[in-house]
Amino acid sequence: MEVCRSRLLATLILLFLVVATGCSKREHFDRLEQLEGKEFAILAGSVCDKLVLEKFRHAEFRYFNTVADEVLALQTGKVDAIALDEPILRVIAARAPDLFLFPELISEDRYGYAVNPGDQELKSAIDQTVRELRESRRYDEMIHRWFSRSGGKTLMPDNGSDGRNGVLKLGTAPVTEPFSYVDGSGNVVGFDIEVAKHVARKLGRKLDVVSMDFGSLIPALVSNKVDMIGACIIITEERGRKVLFSEPYYTGGIGVMVRKR
Repeated sequence: MEVCRSRLLATLILLFLVVATGCSKREHFDRLEQLEGKEFAILAGSVCDKLVLEKFRHAEFRYFNTVADEVLALQTGKVDAIALDEPILRVIAARAPDLFLFPELISEDRYGYAVNPGDQELKSAIDQTVRELRESRRYDEMIHRWFSRSGGKTLMPDNGSDGRNGVLKLGTAPVTEPFSYVDGSGNVVGFDIEVAKHVARKLGRKLDVVSMDFGSLIPALVSNKVDMIGACIIITEERGRKVLFSEPYYTGGIGVMVRKR
């Protein structure tokens, strides 16, 4: 028994030293320019690595399947920074006092829903829905609710369809708060989900939200497992060769987060 306790104590000490060493070897940064050649946490399947390289030619990357894993890696010193959509990082910054979000963006990007190239009807319905939301000022109200700088939670309005015309399957990665995430009741909610509900209602279809990793979204769409995808997806020329994007429904950019001193 004494031997087991000694081994357990030795293991705990070793684990502490590994974590402490990982944190201590990481620098603290006051300016964005200091991140040249440093290691960034990147959400697998995103284009954040490509956008980082446009500013920091010698950056290195470590990939994660969830935003929570990215944040933990930053907090424990496994990476120097996180590069991610600024609205997502803004929510994190409001809840994590040990982290700092640089005010400068490293890119300005447009976000859209994606459908299969032959589904022009669904693309048109998405575009018309967003246009009507903007014209009625509902869009501004939604932005105010979901993109609060306080980091507070938002309730999803009940604006679903009766499904008289079938089901609309939305593929999403619910790790991109405030665009798409799981709330305290286990429901997938967010700005992207609310807009998709409006699209489904316009079509008279019931929205079925299908959760998956971010990197699986486009493969799921092109294999017809879902009808559309949305999770703060940046519109790029490369992606546009595989899918048909809606008109941009949000303009944002990639921000950078580091640990505070």
